[in-house]
Amino acid sequence: MRVSVLMENTAAREGFLTEHGLSLFLEGNGRRVLFDMGASGGFADNARRLGVPLDRVDFAVLSHGHYDHGGGLARFFQENAAAPVYANEHAFEQYRSGSGRDIGVPRPRQAHRVVPVGDDRELGYGFSLHTGNRLPREFETDAFGLCAVRAGAVVTDDFCHEQYLVVEQDGRRLVFSGCSHKGVFNILRWFQPDVFVGGFHFMEIDPAQGVQRLDEAARLLLEFPTVYYTCHCTGLAQYDRLRERMGERLHYLAAGDEIAV
Repeated sequence: MRVSVLMENTAAREGFLTEHGLSLFLEGNGRRVLFDMGASGGFADNARRLGVPLDRVDFAVLSHGHYDHGGGLARFFQENAAAPVYANEHAFEQYRSGSGRDIGVPRPRQAHRVVPVGDDRELGYGFSLHTGNRLPREFETDAFGLCAVRAGAVVTDDFCHEQYLVVEQDGRRLVFSGCSHKGVFNILRWFQPDVFVGGFHFMEIDPAQGVQRLDEAARLLLEFPTVYYTCHCTGLAQYDRLRERMGERLHYLAAGDEIAV
């Protein structure tokens, strides 16, 4: 499978836009897939630089209902006239940061292009979507102050709106995750991937004071027979510490990168 990084917090080389956001273009099993759309339309500008044909995307996936993954949704609709966008049924509800800032994704005017997804959905060609909402969370997670608005009340987000794209290809399983809010170790336990691509959401762990926590995370990650390509919400300093412990089992993706996994 080919993966092109259309948007990320950092750039692999000059000439690519960056922002706090994520967008990946996937080519595999005869399908072209857009996984997330970043925080703005900048992903489409980077796509042009890479020669990525957004107008030929077969379907898109919104990993969860936060602006840094779905803020470019309107731009995608401009670039592509037909592809459906698979979003969890809770993706367009209200979500807030710990400070009360709105971090949600507005419900698009092109609602007919959005396909609501429950807990699991087969997409064909070896692609499927899963939330893990009904699966046990063996590992504890930290919401880091992120909230949802439920029945008019602000509550700690349980991230029921987060979904993962699972790809079966040539006897291998690949998992794509936007931010792994339900816990990267839980996701690994649920799906047992050969390759994991996405954020770990470790950026809130202080790289100086949280060394022991990061080292324990590296130990746990190495227990799974998985190669990791991480990005976005993992944090650069946090990645550096993990890389020291994990070596070639861990790689970083930046805007403009193109890899085969």
